[in-house]
Amino acid sequence: MPQLHQSLSLRGCLIPVLTSFERRESREFHFKDAHFHIRTNAWEAVTNRIMAERLNLEAFIKDHPEFQKTLKPIDLALADSLLPETVKRMQQASRLTGLGPMASVAGTMAQLAVEASREAGSPESLVENGGDIYLESVTPLVLGLYAGPLSPFQNLALKILPEQTPLAVCTSSGRMGHSLSFGDCDLVTVFAKEGALADAAATLGGNLVKEDGDIEPALNRLLSINGVLGAIIIRDKRFGTVGELPELIKSLDPDLQAKVSRDDESNFQNSY
Repeated sequence: MPQLHQSLSLRGCLIPVLTSFERRESREFHFKDAHFHIRTNAWEAVTNRIMAERLNLEAFIKDHPEFQKTLKPIDLALADSLLPETVKRMQQASRLTGLGPMASVAGTMAQLAVEASREAGSPESLVENGGDIYLESVTPLVLGLYAGPLSPFQNLALKILPEQTPLAVCTSSGRMGHSLSFGDCDLVTVFAKEGALADAAATLGGNLVKEDGDIEPALNRLLSINGVLGAIIIRDKRFGTVGELPELIKSLDPDLQAKVSRDDESNFQNSY
């Protein structure tokens, strides 16, 4: 059952910076109109995968422009074995959420980048693509939730344990960032093992919430999607959760850098 709150009492936590992975600041990487923050020991493998997958996706869209334009699932007259990896994953997320496949492009790219890091022998990596995060770690990590400068839910963070990773943490907002949303809420964050699904489901949740009364049914809808682990929705003074979530903590660290929010820069500026 969804839990709805108008205030939260959370354990305070000054985030320790203990491991080499946690000490490492994220590096920025730009390709085309995509903007990434990356933490990895396999920089070349990760950035090469991002560029290759982006070019493969662009080539596919050139031959199938409807794939980029549609706002609902689309049937492709091609066997899955003939599709680029990005397209296969985006198609699956589209079928599960009822949205167009471009709703999952950022989460898909983030996961493929982390997989490249793992394949290159780096067991820890975090890739953020326009507010959509995929991560894998052998130590606990903390991500800060950002619902806007006026939100009463400031300094809210997620403590993610190694056994909870790999994990996608994807966010949509109808009030921040450039991404297409038909709703009106500060933040919808979805957790899943598949980056494409978490991204598309977050977009769906954002579309569903137009007023406070929409929060609970939106949370129920998200949890009904096969593969969604849990979700958080923040709208004004209302805060709702459902499913299996990382521990929510109050961060007292002013330098916490990894914020979960919609970035102004992301993949495909005219997409979700």
